[in-house]
Amino acid sequence: MGKRRGTVLGTALTLLAVPVLAACSSEDDPEDDVRAAAEAFLGDWAGGDTAAAAGATDDPDTATALLEQTATDLPEATLAAELVDVEVADDGSATAAWTATWDLAAAPDWSYEATLRLQEADDAWQVVAEPALVHPELAEGQRLELTRQLPERAPVTDASGAPIFTPTEVVNVGVDPGQVTDLPALAAGLSAATGIAAEEIVADVQAETSGNFVPVIALRRPDFERIRAQVFDLPGAVFPTETRLLAPTSRFAIGLLGRVGPATAEILEETTGDEGPLYAAGDLLGTSGLQRALQEQLTGTAGYTVRVVSTDETTGDEGREIDAVEPVPGRPVQTPIVPAIQTAAEAAVATQGLPTHLVVVRPGTGEVLAVASNEAGNPGNALTGQFPPGSSMKTITATALLGAGALTPQTPVPCPGTTVVEGREFENQDQFDLGTVPFTEAFAESCNTTFIQQGLQLPDDALAAAASSYGVGADWQLPVGVFSGSVPADSTGTTKAANAIGQGQVLMSPVQLALVAAGIASGTPAAPVQVVGGEPAGAAPAGPAPAVLDALRPMMRQVVLTGTANALADRGEVYGKTGTAEFGTATPPESHGWFMGYQLAGPQGDIAFAVLVEAGQSSSVAVGVTDAFLGGLG
Repeated sequence: MGKRRGTVLGTALTLLAVPVLAACSSEDDPEDDVRAAAEAFLGDWAGGDTAAAAGATDDPDTATALLEQTATDLPEATLAAELVDVEVADDGSATAAWTATWDLAAAPDWSYEATLRLQEADDAWQVVAEPALVHPELAEGQRLELTRQLPERAPVTDASGAPIFTPTEVVNVGVDPGQVTDLPALAAGLSAATGIAAEEIVADVQAETSGNFVPVIALRRPDFERIRAQVFDLPGAVFPTETRLLAPTSRFAIGLLGRVGPATAEILEETTGDEGPLYAAGDLLGTSGLQRALQEQLTGTAGYTVRVVSTDETTGDEGREIDAVEPVPGRPVQTPIVPAIQTAAEAAVATQGLPTHLVVVRPGTGEVLAVASNEAGNPGNALTGQFPPGSSMKTITATALLGAGALTPQTPVPCPGTTVVEGREFENQDQFDLGTVPFTEAFAESCNTTFIQQGLQLPDDALAAAASSYGVGADWQLPVGVFSGSVPADSTGTTKAANAIGQGQVLMSPVQLALVAAGIASGTPAAPVQVVGGEPAGAAPAGPAPAVLDALRPMMRQVVLTGTANALADRGEVYGKTGTAEFGTATPPESHGWFMGYQLAGPQGDIAFAVLVEAGQSSSVAVGVTDAFLGGLG
């Protein structure tokens, strides 16, 4: 049933363009007078002029009460009226058949056929003020009752099809201003238990002038029980409960899945189209992530029930149903999330106090298996963060070098402690100097100077081309946006040198770096997948030549066996590359810690991943998170 939206009924009630002639009786054609009187009444009612509409009836006081009651019964609804036909009887009475279409707020339209009775008085036709003028089944002592129903939200499921979000009891810790005896003491007690600033609690309570409940924090029942003894006896503290649709933990893949909560003004605005709002205040809607991006699919469409009930509320009359439209359920969304992998990822990032992110991708398919960010981290950074990747970029630089045919893993290359480009000195960590070593060893030990010297010999666009072969820079079309990375194709000099080691103008997100690792592991880079069976995010990247990947993989294995990630040597068949990426203007500069790689034939099959510890100062912290993650897989 379509929605007809608009501010006034001047367009909906097109029949009212006819001049109003109710005050002038026509002996030749009384039907014209009846029609004009009916149109005038319906036009004023539909246009919101209750006084004018009531004045066109035989009992303005009764009509006013009827129309005002109907406005209360159908809140925020607008009426479109279409006059169908009129009939005049010999006894000075007439009827006007008309069609009512109520544009209900955030619900389908409600239409029905109705009839106005009119009587002639003092050479004018007046509408009879009776309940049936609102609806033919409405009688004296009755009114309408509209109940809007939103269907149960469709599930977001994991890779197995099991729902991730389930109804969960929540305790709303808050304040009843009428029960407060000592606001500063109450705020201090709540703050000590919840971590919410006492001054914020005081300000919120003082701002609530109507005496309504003031929320402080919503907690799952187990979390509330941990602070119950601290807060339960505080005068003024109250704890109403409700059921919400929640993921297993408060951080469970939040950057991708998002959350469900009460509709905000912003969300209601973004779900309002040409046909008006789909949802209403108080509805539980997706507030972020896939829950928000796929709002209409998951939420479905509201329905309604209209009943005739007694105006005497003490009778307990449940009413008689006169019309209903069933709500249309939403459709489930299946994600590739694997709970065991997600849980291990969450536990791993929780070992860090610094903002930390871990994204896991399935090689060969691009399916996003886990997205984890710890309490300190902005969950969005796992997908949309733009960070210099540091030496983890050397997987792409090595791809370009091997693809150019200038090097093989065994080619001897110099690894001096420092190298100078256009007057700028670049160095290895602590200026370590390996002398001349095989390219594999320079890679495993993350020799900056080797990659700068060798990278400068490549064409200016070679690094960008190698990155593009893994999907870096692609315009992925996904429900939840991701940053696909940026590698310039026209850098020269010191910028080109810095780009080769993941500094300069190169930027990457954890998810895109995990996709690069997945492409290396499988040999067939894939577009990212957030929804099983969803629209492709884009064409699969071309990928490097197989011979290039055959050469690169043993180099990444050596990083784990003997190089900068040897702490992972006992975690099965793991391949990877560490990265320390300087940023900011501090002296000495701060650094992010990275590790990207993959595990073959592990407890969860082949997986690829990227770990970022913001301002971790060293890649070793990211390696530690990776170790905890792989250990948590079983």
